[in-house]
Amino acid sequence: MLELAALTKTYKTGDKALSDVSLTVPKGQVVGLIGPSGAGKSTLIRCINRLVEPSSGKIILSGRELSGLGPRTLRRERRRIGMIFQEYALVERLTVMENVLSGRLGYVSFWQSFTRRFPAGDIERAYRLLDRVGLMEHADKRADALSGGQRQRVGIARALSQEPELLLVDEPTASLDPKTSRQIMRLLIEICAERGLPAIVNIHDVPLAQQFMQRIIGLRAGSVVFDGPPEDLTETVLTTIYGAEDWTAMRKDGEADQVAEAEAVASLAMISA
Repeated sequence: MLELAALTKTYKTGDKALSDVSLTVPKGQVVGLIGPSGAGKSTLIRCINRLVEPSSGKIILSGRELSGLGPRTLRRERRRIGMIFQEYALVERLTVMENVLSGRLGYVSFWQSFTRRFPAGDIERAYRLLDRVGLMEHADKRADALSGGQRQRVGIARALSQEPELLLVDEPTASLDPKTSRQIMRLLIEICAERGLPAIVNIHDVPLAQQFMQRIIGLRAGSVVFDGPPEDLTETVLTTIYGAEDWTAMRKDGEADQVAEAEAVASLAMISA
């Protein structure tokens, strides 16, 4: 379980990126983090794993406080937090397997990581994860030979190889087409349910968030202005989060994408038959 208590981030310029953010994410729950650009979504995620240092407040993961830890202890505690990035953050010249195994770097010695000699248990785990994300046959391919959706699956497997207690996911579908975006979101939801993993997903696609997220948190100017189930995300609430917009048209566009995908699948089925 993740607990945030009055988390605040104020920069030296005086700009406040986060203001007294308090929330709890229980095991297995996937939370969608939405809001306009500059609302503090990425800052919140980076404060949780302390890539950005909070100005005040508490971060508690599974009963252990992460705020205020020294560098050595922080490195050890970060192993409990899996991070999945928008731009994948893979080492392009390494194979898929090597990229997945890089999630174990915090658990092996310098020489083991330098020579890429990982324990047999880590290798077995990596193969199981590649099978789970549907990439077993691509284990020996270089990362730069993969499609965007495949790269994101490698990123998921790498994060899981850490055996994390929390997943932080930053815009996982921003570079993907609508069909692949839904496949990736479905995979994340299933994996979190299987492992009882809490997750926070920074996502800009509101219809996609409403379709897949169990809970949605809306940020505006660094403050939480909505926290509830997707069905409560009304046009009034969306206007509070983002400002005035034609939300009915947006929903129709999202529904049109889903219809187009269904029609494409049906057409392929008919051709195959």
